[in-house]
Amino acid sequence: MEYSEEDFLAISGIQHYCFCPRQWALIHIEQLWSENRLTAEGEVLHERAHDPLADEKRGDKVITHAMPVLSARLGVRGVCDVVEFTQSEAGVPIVGREGKWLPAPVEYKHGDGAAQQADALQLCVQAMCLEDMLCCRIEEGFLFYGQTRRRTCVPLTQELRAQ
Repeated sequence: MEYSEEDFLAISGIQHYCFCPRQWALIHIEQLWSENRLTAEGEVLHERAHDPLADEKRGDKVITHAMPVLSARLGVRGVCDVVEFTQSEAGVPIVGREGKWLPAPVEYKHGDGAAQQADALQLCVQAMCLEDMLCCRIEEGFLFYGQTRRRTCVPLTQELRAQ
């Protein structure tokens, strides 16, 4: 079954709901959002990640910022903060680049990793959208936490995908 675009849910809502169903309802149903120090700090952390003009190549990686993703199969849409494409024979072609490239989403979070399960779900759905869009399999993604300045590898297991 495929969903129509007007029925698509925001990928960020998955993280919000898993973290706190009340927070999800306030943001996604009631359309209530209040800026505070933490949300402002999160915006600063995301400035570069959300700049589509900041794309770059580093060695065997192509780094894309603010990449829109969607899946009609899942009925979701969103924007990946960063997608790293690593040159690999197991990857997919990229227009304008030679060889094949394996994608891995990188989600930036302001916090310290306390909501890691909710964050991992959001990351996994981003990867599943990329898989649908690019016709490939993605085995891992990454969470970057601003408070700790640490990047965590998240295996995209069948259990996580099922959630």
